Amino acid sequence: MKKVGLYFGTFNPIHIGHLAIANHMVEFSNLDEIWFVITPMSPFKTKKSLLDNHHRYQMVYEAVKDYPKLKPSKIEFDLPQPNYTVNTLVQLDEEYGDDYHFSLIMGEDNLKGFHKWKNYETILENYSIYVYPRISSGTVDHQFKNHSKVYKVDAPIMEVSSTFIRKNHKLGKNIRPLLPDSVWKYLDEMNFYR
Repeated sequence: MKKVGLYFGTFNPIHIGHLAIANHMVEFSNLDEIWFVITPMSPFKTKKSLLDNHHRYQMVYEAVKDYPKLKPSKIEFDLPQPNYTVNTLVQLDEEYGDDYHFSLIMGEDNLKGFHKWKNYETILENYSIYVYPRISSGTVDHQFKNHSKVYKVDAPIMEVSSTFIRKNHKLGKNIRPLLPDSVWKYLDEMNFYR
């Protein structure tokens, strides 16, 4: 049975920080693959800066195509909105449950708010969580600190953000080194975030 880490995000755009973390997780933990689960555009929130689902999927696809252990996933595109992680996990188990065992990947900053997630107890009962370090304020809830299903992975701290990339690309700054080449080409050709 394949162990798959699910890395959720808008990936708007995917950047070298995302890739470095995913690659570190798959190389230095017991996970066999990492799936980038692209969060769809919410019908209730139309963020001007959020690209259409298919464009963000394409950029993730471009970014990971040369990494056999990293895969893009559009599982959430077909689920009713607003979607909750617990529903995505149920859907994935229904589709792939016999061959795959799923875990969540999240930054330490997300773990700090995990107790506010819908059905977080159910998630923790059935799935492991792999946590990578982030520089952020606040503290991790004591219930998650020494939990048997929460694994801290000593990944490099990546302080690159998609917001920074979008903002500075719009200002005409060279953000190319922060993106995989294929993502830069796609973004540039499509004239995104200008």
